[in-house]
Amino acid sequence: MMKEVNLKVGLTPPHACSYLPQQQEQLLVLLDKNRLNAQDYEQLLSAGFRRSGSDIYRPHCQGCTACQSLRIDVAHFAPTRSQKRIARNNRDIDITVSDTDHPAYFELYQRYINQRHLDGAMYPASHRQYEGFVLCDWLPPTFIEFRLEQKLVAVAVTDTLSQSMSAMYTFFEPALAHRSLGTFAVLTQLKIAQQTAKQWLYLGYQVDECAKMNYKQHFRPHQRLIAGTWHGMKD
Repeated sequence: MMKEVNLKVGLTPPHACSYLPQQQEQLLVLLDKNRLNAQDYEQLLSAGFRRSGSDIYRPHCQGCTACQSLRIDVAHFAPTRSQKRIARNNRDIDITVSDTDHPAYFELYQRYINQRHLDGAMYPASHRQYEGFVLCDWLPPTFIEFRLEQKLVAVAVTDTLSQSMSAMYTFFEPALAHRSLGTFAVLTQLKIAQQTAKQWLYLGYQVDECAKMNYKQHFRPHQRLIAGTWHGMKD
């Protein structure tokens, strides 16, 4: 059972939903600066919050509960046949971990957004928008680098906490979409989480009606936060 805490939050005006175009969304935004730290953020993750840049938020939409936080039980994760095949097909990729932002990250991010998300709120990509979305004043992110023949082909921006990891955002070389690098990034994050004895890997929000989000539900067993309670999903 979750521990109840009092939070100082604000509510954004309704605006176009990022996941369901026919819907309007509103966000609860944390206003208490004293809670902007790794320890409180881990607790807020377990209550369905996420970060964007240095801000912490959670969907709070009238008449819609489509967004469900999803987290993977690291110790019990079992890859599917398809996920095993994706891992094999990417064995030629070298993986390194960095705690420092590099100019090459934005260059890759820019190509990814400008080619794959032309209809999204992040298009066109700018350096200011990248920094405001990915970087964080109170929790320096971990950057998992993926290189093919020494060329940077993907970056998984990850928040590393005491008991968990949170997959913040992954971007990759658009020409290599056939390699399923997004799924491979999650498999890599799970491997690192297992090696560092983390309990959970948070994948953000699962929206069943949004095709772009459906890859998340294939990592099992996982849990979804529904009406304030985490429910296990096995099949």
